[in-house]
Parts: sequence; C-alpha cells; structure tokens
Amino acid sequence: MNKLFVSLLLTLGITGAANAAGNIVGDAAAGQAKTAICGACHNPDGNSMAPNFPKLAGQGEKYLEKQLHDIKSGKRTVLEMTGMLAAFNDQDLADIAAYFASQKGSVGAADPALVERGRALFNGGDLEKGLPACTGCHSPNGAGIAAAGFPHLGGQHASYVAKQLTDFREGNRTNDGDATTMRTIASKLSNKDIDALSSYIQGLH
Repeated sequence: MNKLFVSLLLTLGITGAANAAGNIVGDAAAGQAKTAICGACHNPDGNSMAPNFPKLAGQGEKYLEKQLHDIKSGKRTVLEMTGMLAAFNDQDLADIAAYFASQKGSVGAADPALVERGRALFNGGDLEKGLPACTGCHSPNGAGIAAAGFPHLGGQHASYVAKQLTDFREGNRTNDGDATTMRTIASKLSNKDIDALSSYIQGLH
C-alpha cells in the first residue's frame, strides 16, 4: 500500500511540474545582465555564501522559473524577496532562471556524525514511517530531474534545506502543488531526520 501511495505521489508531482511549464525560452546571456539585484544575497554566480540564502547555481531551469513566478505572484512567501520581482516580466524570469541554471554549483561538507542517518534516509527512506527515498525525485547524487522540474539538492546549504523541510512540514510552504508531495513527505520527518538529511545534502555531489 505504501509503495502504491508513493508511486501516486510521484506521478502527480511529475504531472503538476509538467503543467507548470511555460513556453518561453530563457536566454542565459540576457539573464546575466538581469541578475544584478540577485547578487547581493545569492552571489553573482548563484553560489551564495550565506547559509540562509539558497544556492541557485546549477539549479534546474524549470524549477527556478516556477519558483520565481510563485514568489512574484505570492504563491510562495519569501520575505527577503518581497517586491524584488515586481518589475520583471515572464521573459525576464525565464532569462534569470536560464542564467543561474547554466552556472556551476559549489558543494559543501556534511557533518560526519550525521552522514549515516542522512544517507540512509536519502537513499532508502524509512519503510516504518512510509517515507519514500529522496532519490526517486532528486536522483542518487542530488542532481534532481530537471525535465520534471524536481530541484537539484546536492551541495545546497544545510540551513536552507532544513528550513524548507520544516516549512513544508508545518504548512508554511505550500507551493508544491495540489498533490502536496513535499508536505506529505516532510510530515513524516522528525527534527533529527531533517538535521541529518540537510547535512547529508550539503555534502552530496
């Protein structure tokens, strides 16, 4: 039953991501000139130095574009970005997403004390909790599935990942679509699970 439920979630997630796709093609070269406002928090190349700001470099273009639209429309609340995207049109957002997607992401390091639990959860999930492995949507090396709009996680700041998982769990982040895939998964994670997963992801490449 758990396998069927997980399969259904993944199918719905893929469908939702596909339906969210636009027809506008992003131009990375044009996008670079439009990212000046982004550099203060995310660094000019998208490899943010501050652990509370996500690394955008190497992130999937489709995923990035969706997040930019969701933040601009208010579907996803990011207080630090309030009003920052108001002046950008759909082509601008597509170009910005294309630019950051074209950059090479950096990798951090995992806490050795948390690696074993983090690896176990990421690669195998937890059958007793009905928790699927992260690899199904984010791949074994954390690269994600760009075509489906599933984000690249490998190398992302642990603090940022932990906040997103907690926000999904607590219902503070809801832009994972009607399938509520990430909210359902995160609801099964304890604080210790989130710490272990976030640390493991930070060092994953």
